[in-house]
Amino acid sequence: MQNSKFGQETEEYLCAYKKILEEMIKGMTEAKLTDSISHNFIVQMIPHHRAAIEMSKNVLKYTQNSRLQQIASGIVKEQTKSIENMQQILKRCEIQANTSRDVMLYQQKERQIMQMMFYQMQNARETNRINCDFMWEMLPHHEGAVRMSHNTLQYCICSDLKPILDAIITSQERGIREMKNLQQQISC
Repeated sequence: MQNSKFGQETEEYLCAYKKILEEMIKGMTEAKLTDSISHNFIVQMIPHHRAAIEMSKNVLKYTQNSRLQQIASGIVKEQTKSIENMQQILKRCEIQANTSRDVMLYQQKERQIMQMMFYQMQNARETNRINCDFMWEMLPHHEGAVRMSHNTLQYCICSDLKPILDAIITSQERGIREMKNLQQQISC
């Protein structure tokens, strides 16, 4: 249920979140795609990770919940490292070309995943409970990263990208479990 009126902190938090989400959507949908699935995953995942970092920094300004502070700080640390890893392999991985059919099938599925994630994030519950709001926003974000990574693993990709995909799946699934547990603990 959406309240019609929020406190000032919640208004500030939600305003920042909406700007971060808008930038993420723009970065992911306007990424320059090629005939390399490895390249395409990286250039679309980097703005996705940047958004998670900014969303986490945003909630850290407001939350007093020590468990959520740990989760958000972990997201900043893990996804900053993941971006660095992807940037390091981008040049090597973009030479791994795929067939036009595979690229078409891959991108079709990626678009479906992204559209669902964008929709869920744009329509996340908004309350005067910033801790809950953050988790309602971040859960579909993490779920999207897991689905995008699984989709990418179905194709012939750069060998350097595989451990990054595995790490994304592992860390995001762990994050999903942690946030769902915390949601129960604080009655979101």
